[in-house]
Amino acid sequence: MKNKSEEAVSLMAAGGNCAQAVLSVFCQELGLEKGKALKIASGFGAGLAREQEVCGAVTGGVMAIGLKHGQERESDKEAKETTYRLTCELMARFTFEFGSCLCRELLMGIDLKTAAGQKRYSEDGLSEKVCRPCVRGTVRILESIL
Repeated sequence: MKNKSEEAVSLMAAGGNCAQAVLSVFCQELGLEKGKALKIASGFGAGLAREQEVCGAVTGGVMAIGLKHGQERESDKEAKETTYRLTCELMARFTFEFGSCLCRELLMGIDLKTAAGQKRYSEDGLSEKVCRPCVRGTVRILESIL
């Protein structure tokens, strides 16, 4: 049986994005149907639909944190603060390990919105060199803080 990190990487290899990969491996324990998780996270890959903002692995992690600890009622300030604290911890630990939470920085400026950038991403093996390690790292961090 695969561990969560390897399960997440397998989902990426099958065509899922980084956010989907991270969120989906926590579905069972968070009470979310995997198909719904894949739909929810589908626009978050490549730093929000190839905009290369916050890494999709991180946003998938933030969604998992929200599912477990998030605010269900506007008046639940404690849940909001817990969610914010854990999100900050995830982002700080991810940045410490990978140097940034921003997809464009992680991918060294390659523009995923262009055909040339997508070609370079593929030819340089950046999914294997950058994205999959980020997914593994996010899952590992989440396992320790969720």
